[in-house]
Amino acid sequence: MPRTCLVTGAASGIGEATADLLRKQGHTVIGADLADGDIRADLSTAEGRAELVARARELTGGRLDAVVSCAGVAHFDPLTVRVNHFGAVATLDGLRPLLVAGTDPRAVVVGSIDSVHPVDPAIVDAALAGDEEAAVAASRAAVDRGEGHLVYSSSKAAISRWVRRAAPTGAWAGDGVPLNAVAPGVVVTPLTRPLLDDPGTRRLVERSVPMPLHGHARPEQIAPLIAWLASPDNALVTGQVVFADGGADAVLRGDGTW
Repeated sequence: MPRTCLVTGAASGIGEATADLLRKQGHTVIGADLADGDIRADLSTAEGRAELVARARELTGGRLDAVVSCAGVAHFDPLTVRVNHFGAVATLDGLRPLLVAGTDPRAVVVGSIDSVHPVDPAIVDAALAGDEEAAVAASRAAVDRGEGHLVYSSSKAAISRWVRRAAPTGAWAGDGVPLNAVAPGVVVTPLTRPLLDDPGTRRLVERSVPMPLHGHARPEQIAPLIAWLASPDNALVTGQVVFADGGADAVLRGDGTW
């Protein structure tokens, strides 16, 4: 049965591939992005987040069947935590009432293998406490001391932990809405291609994200997993961070997580 789905970050990368796949499956897709799409909204700001929700309500008549939060950035800058964590949480929480009004509603957020890398506890703790200004201040402090790389991993760890906390609650599971995260490894997108094109940086990337199964991914290889998690076929999977990483998580963490 055709569904109405909203995808953020739909203008490029995993978001674009997911939106394309959902359309090929016969669904109506509302694409949201900073510069292009059915909805143009800056998810780093309160105004942009409110605009996303308001426009989604207008375009759908108040009903959505699936939300896929793909929008993200990877800068050594507090903007990263604003978009990757607070923008994603605002998207999912803001659109949850539309999902509850939909049919077989599902929600998915794109995380990252970087969530298992070292993080800045101050950023993660502030994010999980919902204190955006404290998270921004902690991110700025990390950048100032030369640890700007921790901002991205912290933002992805925080959103992954938020999914784990939120999914079993009455607001999500209680209302029949599975909520999950997909954690890709290295995906070749406009964001990562400059890093992979440089031999030195590529070696660093491959050491930090070893992918023994098929190597680096294409966005089109991640989209089917997202589409399944966002489909009615997913009746029981919720609160999970599903790694689509060519084995990187298994290499980096082994069996210790169990």
